[in-house]
Amino acid sequence: MATAILPSLRLRPNFSAATSPSSSSSSVGDVKHRPAVILPGLGNNSGDYKKLEVTLGEYGVPTMVADVSRLDWFRNAAGLVDPAYWRGTLSPRPVLDWYLNRIDDAVREANDLAQGQGLSLIGHSAGGWLARVYMEEYGNSDISLLLTLGTPHLPPPRGQPGVIDQTRGLLYYVEDNCAKAVYTPELRYVCIAGRYIRGAPLVDNADAEVDSEVTIGIDSGEAISELAIASNKKSGSSGPSLRARFVGQGYKQVCGRADVWGDGVVPEVSAHLEGALNVSFDGVYHSPVGSDDTTRPWYGSPVIVKDWIHHLLE
Repeated sequence: MATAILPSLRLRPNFSAATSPSSSSSSVGDVKHRPAVILPGLGNNSGDYKKLEVTLGEYGVPTMVADVSRLDWFRNAAGLVDPAYWRGTLSPRPVLDWYLNRIDDAVREANDLAQGQGLSLIGHSAGGWLARVYMEEYGNSDISLLLTLGTPHLPPPRGQPGVIDQTRGLLYYVEDNCAKAVYTPELRYVCIAGRYIRGAPLVDNADAEVDSEVTIGIDSGEAISELAIASNKKSGSSGPSLRARFVGQGYKQVCGRADVWGDGVVPEVSAHLEGALNVSFDGVYHSPVGSDDTTRPWYGSPVIVKDWIHHLLE
């Protein structure tokens, strides 16, 4: 059966618009929608998503966050003793069994609320591709929507000089073994990417162009202030900033290219998945840690949520 090709959407959020859901009929207190489970990204803990949990609750979406602490991520060090890690052919199991079990615990809790109507998985960063592993291993009959936020879905290109697979084979495993995304009424895939900063190569490129003034941080949330990044086509410009070059090297490790747009950690092109409904938001930062709701909103800031909440209410 032929699969329809869905167009990619690019949205520019209205940061001055009211962010309260009170004007929406779907936010009335006695209206309850499909429960949602938030899956934390690498290095994040459950508490980082508390505000997003509250925001979704204001729209009538019962929400729980998989129980993950920052220390839990050190469990992944067990992979270092696996020869597959050094070969770059690591599999999610058993090294990530702990995370899959946390997903399953949260899904079971959500199913008690769902009463047969299905539930939504919201995977942030690595939580998005781990959701795909979970669905492959545990089944997806209870899941109606997988919505990913800044998830690096695609493995880096093989054999490219200067590019090292940071997942040591995990994303290749996902690509080869997990079900392909197919947007259907029964199970919808929605992949959201951010266009916060454009990276730049270490060596000047006459075609590289980076716009706007930004403040960015690393995925763990340590904020790093940055000077204005101006287009190198403007008079008096000395080209991309050091920050753009630094971010570009991070992008290169993920997608093989430095001069692309992304959310400061994950390139836009890597956060989209063939067969899914792919959406990009201008000005959206990667992590809840180190973000704010006005000058540096992340995917879960209320001003951004209002533009993707409809996927959870359908």
